[in-house]
Amino acid sequence: MTANVSSPDMSALLAEAAQRLMEGRLVAFPTETVYGLGADAENPLAIARIYAAKGRPSNHPVIVHVAPEADITYWAASIPPEARALMQAFWPGPLTLILPRAQHIPAEVSGGHGSVGLRCPSHPVAQALLRQFASLKPNGQGGVAAPSANKFGQVSPTHAAHVRAEFPELSTAALMILEGGPSQVGIESTIVDLSRIDQGIGPVLLRPGHVTAAQIADVLGIAPARPDVGAPQVSGSLKAHYAPRTPLSVLAMDDLLRAVDATADPIHRVAAVVFNVPVAAANGGNVDWLVCANKPDAYARELYALLRRLDDQGYARILFEQPPRNAQWQAVNDRIGRAAAAFS
Repeated sequence: MTANVSSPDMSALLAEAAQRLMEGRLVAFPTETVYGLGADAENPLAIARIYAAKGRPSNHPVIVHVAPEADITYWAASIPPEARALMQAFWPGPLTLILPRAQHIPAEVSGGHGSVGLRCPSHPVAQALLRQFASLKPNGQGGVAAPSANKFGQVSPTHAAHVRAEFPELSTAALMILEGGPSQVGIESTIVDLSRIDQGIGPVLLRPGHVTAAQIADVLGIAPARPDVGAPQVSGSLKAHYAPRTPLSVLAMDDLLRAVDATADPIHRVAAVVFNVPVAAANGGNVDWLVCANKPDAYARELYALLRRLDDQGYARILFEQPPRNAQWQAVNDRIGRAAAAFS
């Protein structure tokens, strides 16, 4: 259940959270994608606290979250028509746009790069926090820098409890966590680079997500290109990312069955995540078969919570059946492919 942002208790929590952001402290908050680890996007010391808490390399940009009524010209040096068209179509929502960074916005939020990632989340708690925070700023422009609220490279949180488990070393004074129910999208936002339009380089899809390449093409009349060597660095672009602690493999069904047969030791339990339990499944007492959703949106919504649950259950290995290799499953394949790459 999503918290009622107009309730007296939630209003008080939001006011406290906004004040903490003004003081340069960290606030974790829900979005429709995953929970974010937030700090004032114009405070370099606060941004440094994000990097330190996550163990994140300082050259990896973080995304700036803004309220629906925010003035994007405050954050971006230029806004091409393509960006405005995508904002109109998908904001508020799970789409991040990479644009040229306005000169007065700290380079720390962009990992030292000349671009900035901007997103307007649709989650009501996120929007209420962003509005409350902006109201405290003298110019009314408040942005919250917020990567996913997890240690760098590990599984993103989709529940407040995941955030608490991720940062046991941080006191409640150092990190406030706003509750907002489970994330409804469940994987990170789509990222589209529009920072090089003036160089003649069209839209580039840097990270797939809930907003698909086909939907972007429908709005712009051109399909976004694949990342090129000159594309800006963004969150989640490393080959190995989103990884659990337990070794994970993504396999076609025949290979998965062979891997199960090869793990015959009943002491070493295996989790096999499949679309349907195969008739040929051999269960020697060491394999737990789990049936996953067969639609990409539902699969994505449960993916990270499932990975965290399996991670906590003492399995020796996690085996995922390879999802369909088509455009509808692109974002899911991206996430589990990067998770598996951590063990290849």
